Amino acid sequence: MIKKWWHDKVAYQIYPKSFYDSNGDGIGDIPGIISKLDYLKDLGVDIIWLSPCYQSPLADQGYDISDYYNIDPRFGTMEDMEQLIAEAKKRNMYILMDLVVNHCSDEHEWFRKACENPDGKYGNFFYLRDKKSSGARLQDSLCELGENESNSYTSELPTNWRSYFGGSVWEDLPGTDKQYLHLFHKKQPDLNWENPELREEVYKNINWWLDKGLGGFRIDAIINIKKALPLHSYAPDREDGLCSIYAMLEEAKGIGEFLGEMRDRTFKKYDAFSVGEVFNEKPEELPDFIGDNGYFSSMFDFNETIFGGSAKGWYDAKPITPDDYKKCCFEAQAKVGDIGFLSNIIENHDEPRGVSRYIPEGDCCTESKKMLAALNFMLRGLPFIYQGQELGMENTTFTSIEDVDDISTLNEYQIALNAGLTPTAALEAVSKFSRDNARTPMQWTDGINAGFTTGTPWLKVNQNYTSINAEAQLTDPDSVLNFYKKLIALRKDPVYSETIVYGALEPVWEDQHNLMAYYRKGDKTLLVVGNYQKEVQEVALPSAYKKVLLNNLEDIASENNIIRLYGYQVLILEM
Repeated sequence: MIKKWWHDKVAYQIYPKSFYDSNGDGIGDIPGIISKLDYLKDLGVDIIWLSPCYQSPLADQGYDISDYYNIDPRFGTMEDMEQLIAEAKKRNMYILMDLVVNHCSDEHEWFRKACENPDGKYGNFFYLRDKKSSGARLQDSLCELGENESNSYTSELPTNWRSYFGGSVWEDLPGTDKQYLHLFHKKQPDLNWENPELREEVYKNINWWLDKGLGGFRIDAIINIKKALPLHSYAPDREDGLCSIYAMLEEAKGIGEFLGEMRDRTFKKYDAFSVGEVFNEKPEELPDFIGDNGYFSSMFDFNETIFGGSAKGWYDAKPITPDDYKKCCFEAQAKVGDIGFLSNIIENHDEPRGVSRYIPEGDCCTESKKMLAALNFMLRGLPFIYQGQELGMENTTFTSIEDVDDISTLNEYQIALNAGLTPTAALEAVSKFSRDNARTPMQWTDGINAGFTTGTPWLKVNQNYTSINAEAQLTDPDSVLNFYKKLIALRKDPVYSETIVYGALEPVWEDQHNLMAYYRKGDKTLLVVGNYQKEVQEVALPSAYKKVLLNNLEDIASENNIIRLYGYQVLILEM
């Protein structure tokens, strides 16, 4: 493997709207991020990924971009962004922005011009199709349609694909007899990557930002840019007469031509870091995606986040057990091997809080949070921390669907109701997976609004902020925050960094119930072992250990190479 500047780094994701509000308007902003750079430096962070802060109507919280060259006034100014890049550079930190180029906003200039002249240059920046009949009917959701009416409805559409957010992917193009494609929200029209003029505009924008000093990009929803052509329908998989968008993606071929061109025209020229949000890749494609000359520097491991998913919806999802989590992690590690680097996550802005998801219900505590942190952090790859993860922030409590802001959660709630769940049961089902869990404001202090804002926060603060907050944890040597600092310090320790960054990962005791353990082998041999339950259990080491590098409890019970692990104890040992 060719060694790169980013291999030994630690990354941190910021959701700007919820990180820190500097002006009291209830929305986090870039000056707020600048004011917290020293907190992140002290934590040990090297790379900061910002979720979108471009100009946007926020139909999908900034993932609907109306101007790729401007910062949304709610988050600050371009001068603020330039200052953030400069201040990060002073601290030897790198800023990543979100690259959202599968779609833009329907308020983007390109789309407005496409509406004015669908047959002109900008009409070809999107997927436009003539209506099949003058009576074609479109609406946001098909959930309430009966079967016969649904079939009639879908026969009038160019294809019967279901949007990620529910309902058809086709919407009327205002003022015309055409419809446009949107795999996501109807205010997020898909960009036509088959058009070289569109690609040129994308590359021009990427290079413009890299010239400003960005360290690189996280690439959003990129697998969707290649459609199966010609566009056609598939067998319906629900009573709405529509089919999952994954049916089309499974058939789509040739995305590498686009991604290779983007790499060569942008990232490669700047030695920039890029991490892809990639689903549905095939094992044989991994070298193409993240090999030495891969399309991206890295890609996220979503093996754990997609576990238990159901085509029926969130309400039918299967909970993940400790043994499931272990298996998911080891499968991803084995699949990638030494081909390249995964970016490992416990949570992000699109997922619920990891401690609430991966720790059995009722067992969420300081010890179990530290255990989960160590088991994830010591995996081979680049560790990504999502804001508040280092504090052990948990899922919030929704008392009503009115508390929910996330469009995806609202859609899944309706799906659950249509499946026959009561409103109470539907709310409980979707609450476990709601993206709003990760989007509640960062918990800085035990003061008003968790110290996030002096105003009214755009989304309710989690009520547990008085017991879980950065201010209290900074001074508590046994806090989750200070445990993360120790994990990061260990990764950067010159004695062990070569092994932790580049060493092989070898699972051990895989069949032992509720135990996750693996070796990291390089110039040193390290053993990471976590007791993934409340009850005590034992492991027999093949030889004596030399040193305890990290322990989330005060003591270690060891005799004759047999270690007695207490509930949720995790150890990192030098063998």
